[in-house]
Amino acid sequence: MRVKIFVSLKNGVLDPQGKAVEQSLHTLGYKEVQDVRVGKFVELNLQASSREVAEGRIRDMCDKLLANPVIENFHYEISEG
Repeated sequence: MRVKIFVSLKNGVLDPQGKAVEQSLHTLGYKEVQDVRVGKFVELNLQASSREVAEGRIRDMCDKLLANPVIENFHYEISEG
């Protein structure tokens, strides 16, 4: 299974990297850009006996390593193959 995991900061958590990107875009002339948030994207192959097992493993990986559950949210997409 091919898994795409998207990690983003929770609403209300300050995002200094997003603010820096926003300011840089403004400097480059993209004044219309607002409220930039920077996150993480992880893509991996996962061998699992079923989709349910895969989802459990993905949530476990995110909770333990890929996302900080205190300040980050995550969601994922699974495709066969």
